[in-house]
Amino acid sequence: MTISHFGAVLLFSLFTSVVFGITQRSEPRMMIRFGAFCFVLFVCGTILASWGMWAIKH
Repeated sequence: MTISHFGAVLLFSLFTSVVFGITQRSEPRMMIRFGAFCFVLFVCGTILASWGMWAIKH
């Protein structure tokens, strides 16, 4: 089984956002919201960084 770079980013973002949500908030509703927020930031940050690296190369 092979995983693409984007798949690896999604997997990493999912696991880290779950851990961040559980450890950083005390109420279940806030855990979910914060975890989702972290997930979106991880994925968007990775996409922006990849575009930045592409722009530097070209």
